[in-house]
Amino acid sequence: MWTGVIPAVTTKFTDDDRLDHAEMERCFALQMDAGCDGIIVAGSLGEGPMLSHDEKIEVFKTARKVAGKKPVLLTINEAGTREAASLAKRAAKEGADGLMIVPSPIYHTNPKETVDALKAVAAAGGLPVMIYSNRIAYRVDVTVDDMEELARDKLFVAIKESSDDIRRSTELINRFGDRFDLFTGVDNLAFEALSIGAVGWVAGLVVAFPRETVAIYQLMRQGRRDEALAIYRWFRPLLDLDVSTYLVQNIKLAEVHAIGTNDRVRMPRQPLSGDRRKAVEKIIKDALAARPKLPNF
Repeated sequence: MWTGVIPAVTTKFTDDDRLDHAEMERCFALQMDAGCDGIIVAGSLGEGPMLSHDEKIEVFKTARKVAGKKPVLLTINEAGTREAASLAKRAAKEGADGLMIVPSPIYHTNPKETVDALKAVAAAGGLPVMIYSNRIAYRVDVTVDDMEELARDKLFVAIKESSDDIRRSTELINRFGDRFDLFTGVDNLAFEALSIGAVGWVAGLVVAFPRETVAIYQLMRQGRRDEALAIYRWFRPLLDLDVSTYLVQNIKLAEVHAIGTNDRVRMPRQPLSGDRRKAVEKIIKDALAARPKLPNF
């Protein structure tokens, strides 16, 4: 159902902590213009847990307006299943193309609880679902065995694989073949995942470097591995910024330098400062200074 590069976009705020829809429209349009294949809103990078349900729907509507016919997914990352199901229903009513569902980020569910909660939210929305499996950030592992149970439900169509273990991608393909659309969700494992059969990339640094991200995906799809690898090797120090407690601040700072936006975040997060900001800015500026010329693809 879904393939390609689908950005997990950042949420833009005004200086008085309101949603900045005009800036989001501009930034989302850069993704579409670069050839990205959809948009996911209100995820980890989109500061979803810091947004109210009304705000999440507003961000979704802005993305929907920009994306045209390309799919827009709303992330469901609520603490409670009741609240998650309520938001899933709203997303369906507002015209979402699908949901990306995260197990509760507050209560760390056991396998039965994980599966039952995911099914309940999917049923409430009635939309195609991408399962977000991220045991590092959310401390709940949606295992291959859990996927076996979820595979019986036709609403579950895709997996954002973020276990941080590249072996998991092969295990999923070996177990399920093409039953699920397999997306890599770890930026600095993207080349490896695409090499072994992932059909898509839910990307983070794409919001600052959309053309380079799309180039890697398209070149891999065309069998032009060496060209893709050359770009990926240049990109790796930037992609490493995605694998951090400060991934939101890191990537928003990359956006500042690459696409001329701001790095406002919602508290309790604060923009990077001091030595940490200097270190991240050096990575970004070094990469910009050595930015490769992209081949036609």
